[in-house]
Amino acid sequence: MIPVGHSEQIDTLLGAFRGPRLHHAWLFAGEKGLGKALIAKAAAARFLAEAAKEVPPGAPLDLPDGCRTAQMIEVRSHPDFKLVEREVWDKNSKDKLVPYGDRKGDEDPARSIRVIQIRWLEPVIRLAPSMSSKRVILIDAADDLELSAANALLKMLEEPPAGTYFFLISHAPDRLLPTIRSRCRTLRFNRLEDAEMRTILAGQLPEAQAREIDALLEVGEGIPGKALRFAGLDIKGMDESLAKIGTDGDRDNALRHALAVALSGKAATQRYLAFLERAPAWIASAARHRSGPALAQALETWSTARALADSAVQQSLDPYLAAYSLASHVAALAPGGRDAKA
Repeated sequence: MIPVGHSEQIDTLLGAFRGPRLHHAWLFAGEKGLGKALIAKAAAARFLAEAAKEVPPGAPLDLPDGCRTAQMIEVRSHPDFKLVEREVWDKNSKDKLVPYGDRKGDEDPARSIRVIQIRWLEPVIRLAPSMSSKRVILIDAADDLELSAANALLKMLEEPPAGTYFFLISHAPDRLLPTIRSRCRTLRFNRLEDAEMRTILAGQLPEAQAREIDALLEVGEGIPGKALRFAGLDIKGMDESLAKIGTDGDRDNALRHALAVALSGKAATQRYLAFLERAPAWIASAARHRSGPALAQALETWSTARALADSAVQQSLDPYLAAYSLASHVAALAPGGRDAKA
């Protein structure tokens, strides 16, 4: 996939690749869902393909069809590219991964990147790269490193092996160890423009109607990953229901009842999860247009709704009751809405 947007960051990377001395560690920093890992992976493929003399130096990140380096990276078989991420572990062995070929794709990965995953890199980086003089290790995301894993990585960054380059993805760089940040050159990624977002959404959702693209563009707020999470869930219709409840107050409770029913069936699980995000977001948006006591009320309502949404899945709350209660918080923001409680 050819990355869209972030041209300044891509140009910086390509310029560094062709410079006299490439820094050994790069921190790709920015909000989750901006495409940082996609660009890092594409950059690694371009870097290693050029190092192996498979392709000549080129301006764009994308590589020609049939590029062996790109194909090997995609299937995780390139000996000079290592991807470190949260993994699916064998339940019968704490130090053994479920083989990639045996995964169904719906398994839950571990909560963190374990120290053993960083230690697995140690014998690899002691040896010379196989297909060229270069090697890339991609950590996605460095935020997921458990403390011992972060310290183990730090030792590698302090004494980087010749020809080995580290690409670290971070959604919250301020939370990383300062000593890790100080050893990296930082590339900061920002939200995309609407035109870039439209290009990405149209490419990823070729069957989507203009109405859905417009709705996803609005909820995505310049973050492609965020927009794509809501694809196919009729976010426009959901937001319209929230707006009506928040404007009219839903005094007979009919709208919130209908919405809760629609979100409570097994087939509606993904829409229900989306609603857990959209309801507090709608309240936050409404708060931006208020001041004084009305603002205080909206902020208090948002805090309560956010806490409810956060606990709904963790505590296995009944979807109907959770959705109805969230919609009632929205109704409370309507004129006279304090009388429109659940």
